[in-house]
Amino acid sequence: FWVRGVDLKYPEYAETAADEFVQGDLRDPLLVKNVMSDIHWDEVYQFAADMGGAGFVFTGENDADIMHNSALVNLNVAHQAAKDKNTERIFYSSSACMYPEHNQLDPDNPNCTEDSAYPADPDSEYGWEKLFSERLFLAYGRNNNLSVRVGRYHNIFGPLGTWQGGREKVPAALCRKVASAQDGTQVEIWGDGEQTRSFLFIDDCLEATVRMMRGDWIGPVNIGSTELVSINQLAGMIIEISGKDLTLKHIEGPLGVRGRTSDNTLIKEKLGWTHSVPLRAGLEITYEWVNSQVSTQARSH
Repeated sequence: FWVRGVDLKYPEYAETAADEFVQGDLRDPLLVKNVMSDIHWDEVYQFAADMGGAGFVFTGENDADIMHNSALVNLNVAHQAAKDKNTERIFYSSSACMYPEHNQLDPDNPNCTEDSAYPADPDSEYGWEKLFSERLFLAYGRNNNLSVRVGRYHNIFGPLGTWQGGREKVPAALCRKVASAQDGTQVEIWGDGEQTRSFLFIDDCLEATVRMMRGDWIGPVNIGSTELVSINQLAGMIIEISGKDLTLKHIEGPLGVRGRTSDNTLIKEKLGWTHSVPLRAGLEITYEWVNSQVSTQARSH
């Protein structure tokens, strides 16, 4: 494949593998026209969004930007793909955040089956925008003969991802906290740490995404892990991997829903896919990378 990448900034932690990388703002329809209309595309992957972890999504301070910026990107990309008639297939990365809050109150038994999406009641504006954009891409697909695929990502993590600055997600944030902590000290956790999530390693996510894109099924479908853990358990795993003697300190902070995990019944049935990388194995790789970033930053200061 000849690959063109487009983003607001160049990849931060490694050289791009793309044949061409355009630094540009996908909120700008002219930029989107320039990067999409000059070539016949076999595959377009729309991953771009204004997003982050709980500290970014659930404070309420970024709601307007999240909805405005992500919706503009999706409107531009969907419209251009339909207008040019030169895109064979387009993948939209939705999120588990679009599932109803009332189905995710029990940390041990959250309901995130694909058919539970309606009546809609996401717990954040980020989730509402994702739900809107799912419908946007599917509508463009129906009305413009555009071949669309929609996957609902559940907490994707791994190396080369944001690990500091306020937008990082919980695996990276906890890896950073543990890597930065001195033996015998404490690591801060938001809330009581009993809220549950499942986390999918990036390699598994990519395999599911490509399999979906090259199959005949539109979705939407969950792309996630079924390995449900509490945030306390997640932190415990990372501390164990580090070999440090650390304890947890619970503090006030934004939390999101009480429980969330991927239900993979449908993706297994339709695509024969299930996650293969255990959480612990993915965390070992991610912690090693975040630890190296923390050490490099410490040396440079």
